[in-house]
Amino acid sequence: MRLLEIKDLVKTYARPGGGEHRVLDVREFTLEAGAQQALRGESGTGKTTFLHLIAGILAPDSGSIRLDGRDVATLGEARRDRLRAEAIGYIFQTFNLLQGHTALENVELGMAFGRGVDRAHAESLLKRVGLGDKLGHFPRQLSTGQQQRVAVARALANRPKLVLADEPTGNLDRRHARESLELIREVCRESGAALLLVSHDERVLAAFEHMQDFAAMNQALSGSAT
Repeated sequence: MRLLEIKDLVKTYARPGGGEHRVLDVREFTLEAGAQQALRGESGTGKTTFLHLIAGILAPDSGSIRLDGRDVATLGEARRDRLRAEAIGYIFQTFNLLQGHTALENVELGMAFGRGVDRAHAESLLKRVGLGDKLGHFPRQLSTGQQQRVAVARALANRPKLVLADEPTGNLDRRHARESLELIREVCRESGAALLLVSHDERVLAAFEHMQDFAAMNQALSGSAT
């Protein structure tokens, strides 16, 4: 069953000096429920814009983004926010943890925008990613790899159907990158969530059976896209 179906997706930005600059033009992309797909994407191919559109962080100029039967592109901002909270988990390269909150609180805050806070589930997720003894630690008290594990737990907190991962191993050394990738894929499989990951790291991409070159998908390549 198709979880995600994208057609004729276009996004443009206004140029500082006037006019428009097309950064994204994707004719078609699909992802099956529970599938794990990697996209090769160097800086400048529009990959982050693509993920932001799927997540509803940005609205497209035209085209459709059907996620679990709903067209994200036609929703207003409030409904996109709600859909993102309930159906999508997002793992950012920089993790985006709130520094004034503990690991447990960061996961619970992710839940607050979705189906509601479930402390037992939050604790279970942190234990699952190997942080059962770090629940009360703040991000500054955690290693980079541990912070990313908190981000993984937060992304899975609302039991999403789709997890988006934007260069999730970019801030990790080779060993921790490999371990983190294995963890992300394993936790997604356990939860039944589909995974769409973008990376420029060939070692990461080689781990996926299904991989596409995003530059070949995007017909509006631009050196200023990210």
